[in-house]
Amino acid sequence: MSWDEDGTPHPLALRRTGRSELEPDRLPEVRELEVLGWEPAPEELRWAFLPYVWPPAARTWIPDRSTHWAVETSLDGHGHITGVEAAPLPEADLHDLDGEASTVLAGLGLPPRPGGRLWLLRPVGPFATVAELLGHLDALAAGREVEARASTEFLSLVSAELDALAAG
Repeated sequence: MSWDEDGTPHPLALRRTGRSELEPDRLPEVRELEVLGWEPAPEELRWAFLPYVWPPAARTWIPDRSTHWAVETSLDGHGHITGVEAAPLPEADLHDLDGEASTVLAGLGLPPRPGGRLWLLRPVGPFATVAELLGHLDALAAGREVEARASTEFLSLVSAELDALAAG
């Protein structure tokens, strides 16, 4: 288990540099990798540890060139939209998002994620998609009466199951 701290990004990512105004899932390199069977890692905090425990042969990362947007919507007294304004999320807010994940990871006894990465995963075992595999992990947790949340018990269950799927 590791964050592949010294690893290199997927080679497809090396063709692009510089900041993009696109959101993470819309980056061209993400779309290219999706065609090759890679899927963005889930963003929910309960899965913050997932790339750390995912089998190394089935995970990769690319530099995060994306822009995260804050969208403000104005409404009139009747609830009708009167205006929408989008602006890049300030650096401090981005740091807060990373901080939430770091807090969750620290609670699990794991090191913080390396910054500036977008993680992509491939399903392991008999599963066609990462979502299908996550559903299996949730069902497995429910069957063993483990709450499917960021906890050491859930982390251990997920890690052991991923290892078994990768080995089989």
